[in-house]
Amino acid sequence: MKIVVCVKHVPDVQSERRMEDGHLVRGEEDVLNELDENAVEAAVSLVEEHGGEVVALTMGPEDAEDALRRALQMGADSAVLVSDEALAGSDVVVTARTLAAAIRRVGGGQGTGDVDLVVTGMASLDALTSLLPGALAAELHVPALTLATDLEVGDGDVVITRTVGAVREVLSAPLPALVSVTDQANEPRYPNFAAMRAARRKPLETWDLAALGLEPAEPSVAVLCDQERPGRAAGIIRTDAGEAGRELAAWLVENQLV
Repeated sequence: MKIVVCVKHVPDVQSERRMEDGHLVRGEEDVLNELDENAVEAAVSLVEEHGGEVVALTMGPEDAEDALRRALQMGADSAVLVSDEALAGSDVVVTARTLAAAIRRVGGGQGTGDVDLVVTGMASLDALTSLLPGALAAELHVPALTLATDLEVGDGDVVITRTVGAVREVLSAPLPALVSVTDQANEPRYPNFAAMRAARRKPLETWDLAALGLEPAEPSVAVLCDQERPGRAAGIIRTDAGEAGRELAAWLVENQLV
């Protein structure tokens, strides 16, 4: 079984993130998207159970290689970085188109070739749109099973479990397919020193748009406003002199909260 796991190099959520010219500033304190660790764990665990290989794939600037190195440390067998200056500021449509082309090349043929399964995280912690899994599946013309809390691969199909509100769903689709996993799907492994050393010897290729046979494309979505959200106003502190209950009720009525 051949699995491609898509990962992203994003600004650390603990850092002070900011926008410039409508784009999130990158390259300062970037890390592997935390939710993608669940995707890597799911892919590596499936290959450990069924055999095969895991290819980690990302799109981004040169330093996005760090996210791939982390995926290799966690057990991916090889990695591909798609990097091209023309991809800067790409939206989900361009990203899906580019990753789909890379997956077709990994698979060595039309459609997904010999790639059986594409695994992604549930969202990236920079844009938080959660749109990529569906857009990528549409580009690849494969079924999309999203928000999996559990997944299993059987004889030619994949079965996932997910929770939608108060409903637990079990879905299946024939392979090849795309599955996005939540942070409830597993507990990502922490690479030991031997895994870190082994990762240095694993293959990592870099492809540009020309290698994928693609021309640069303009994004369809643009940020129109990125003003900082105003801080919350200080609350009102009342000393209860026997009238606090009435004052609270009056305030709730005045602000149309009851």
